Amino acid sequence: MLSLTVVAVVFGVVFLAELPDKTALAGLMLGTRYRASYVFAGVAAAFLLHVVIAVAAGSVLTLLPHRLVQAIVGVLFLIGAAVLLLKKDDEEEEEARKPADQSFWKVAGSGFMLILVAEFGDLTQIMTANLAARYDDPLSVGLGAVLALWAVAALGILGGRTLMKYVPLRLITRVAALLMLALAAFSLYEAIA
Repeated sequence: MLSLTVVAVVFGVVFLAELPDKTALAGLMLGTRYRASYVFAGVAAAFLLHVVIAVAAGSVLTLLPHRLVQAIVGVLFLIGAAVLLLKKDDEEEEEARKPADQSFWKVAGSGFMLILVAEFGDLTQIMTANLAARYDDPLSVGLGAVLALWAVAALGILGGRTLMKYVPLRLITRVAALLMLALAAFSLYEAIA
């Protein structure tokens, strides 16, 4: 039976934990480049898969080697920063002006893979697993967690679309690349320390 109290508690906890996370940055960057609905479809599917894994595995996810996960995330952020910095500005502006030219599967697949890898073993996934174990109500915990993650993703994606109207894409790209470098350094530091 669905418990609205558990859904609300899980939503609040996961939403607040995910809001300052790298997912909002990823959604913001993808939202500046591609059609928002395509990005959201991929990101939403990845979050749904993460919540299903977290709820199914319960607290077992806390046993994953944290250092390995952080090292992989760090390397992926380095690759993402390199791609952003090495891409030609003319191509960026042209792509941003024609979001409809991007295929649904390419954009949704990019969003799906980015979130799938970057969020694996993340605090909110582990938190969801712990909440599922604590409440013993997988449906309510899963629903609360997935709605919270979708809400954060939507805010990031829509924020990216709005930001692009007022700030040049080149500046957004440079700032995002620097943030990705910082996140990569932090993740690699956690993997080594």
